Amino acid sequence: MIRAYSLHTGEDGHSHVTSGSIVVSGALEFVTHGGESFIIHPGEILVATDTTGSGHKWRLVDDQPWKRLYVAFKEGGRVNFRPDGTP
Repeated sequence: MIRAYSLHTGEDGHSHVTSGSIVVSGALEFVTHGGESFIIHPGEILVATDTTGSGHKWRLVDDQPWKRLYVAFKEGGRVNFRPDGTP
């Protein structure tokens, strides 16, 4: 479970916040065309920008249904992703 907050406009026209959680489950293995692979687990984030080229494959690695959340970034927009070892 991931803690989440919903910031929304109420019927009164004002901003309101509701706290809750997002439930994610299932583990997926991803494999690139060149054979690189990794497994993503609940609570981890995948930033996938391989929208052209040969792409990737994925498969479920456990018996849990895959429940996920997508966040779409503006094309060409900045994604604050830092590879491991980057200061």
